[in-house]
Amino acid sequence: RDTSPSNEEMSNSRSISHFLLLALADVRQLQLLHFCLFLGISLAALLGNGLIISAAACGHHQHTPMFFFLLNLALSDLGCICTTVPKAMHNSLWGTRNTSYEGCAAQLFSMLFFISADRACGHMAAAAWASGFLHALLNTANTFSLPLCHGNALGQFFCEIPHILKLSCSQSMLRKFGISVFTTTLAFGCFVFIIFSYVQIFRAVLRIPSEQGRHKAFSTCLSHLAVLSLFLSTGILSYLKPPSISSPSMDLTLSVLYSVVPPALNPLIYSLRNQDLSKRNFNSLPPGQR
Repeated sequence: RDTSPSNEEMSNSRSISHFLLLALADVRQLQLLHFCLFLGISLAALLGNGLIISAAACGHHQHTPMFFFLLNLALSDLGCICTTVPKAMHNSLWGTRNTSYEGCAAQLFSMLFFISADRACGHMAAAAWASGFLHALLNTANTFSLPLCHGNALGQFFCEIPHILKLSCSQSMLRKFGISVFTTTLAFGCFVFIIFSYVQIFRAVLRIPSEQGRHKAFSTCLSHLAVLSLFLSTGILSYLKPPSISSPSMDLTLSVLYSVVPPALNPLIYSLRNQDLSKRNFNSLPPGQR
């Protein structure tokens, strides 16, 4: 059976000039409530990550592994927040749903790029950002090369691959399956690498002579693993869950849990509890501002 899209379907795909994002609420008071909620989360993330970037980039200890790691993490988290939340805030404030075709593609690419770049030091950081760019480029190009003929309404508050694929009129399951497999493989590979790294970290922590030092190290590591598990589990479930259990409320909850919550929590885990960072940030201030 010929499953290639017809000329009419291809024409419908090319005629799409914009998408309609998910309306978080129809009542004006709830729209303003969503705006305030997203505003609070984004301000917290901007403040926390901004302080990290300022301390790591301006301090004379910025070339140490800890500060290099925190700088890359903060940049990635800021990218995630700035990619999805401002558009959702704009739509909630003005009661709109529109996003341009080009803007949707740019948002999808940016989101995939920032969430794909798992941070480390030196050459590992460069490899992580490069692999994130490649992953985002391949998935964005593959997704937007599919003909779209099932309308332009996305059931999500930002441009996300599963909801764009629902609009596709292509019957080629191979390409759709390839997107899911590629994304899952990358996420699983990162997870295995992180677990292996933490095994080495825990072995080193157990050799710390101070009980207080071991407790502090374990507390930070376990907090990070909790946020990482939240990010990976909700992200993978969002992409791979069967249609039979899908619902608008579940899709919205999962997307917020993997795209908005981790960037807001990471500064609390890595920096605001880090006395060394707090002292260096304090000491970098002019005497009159201390």
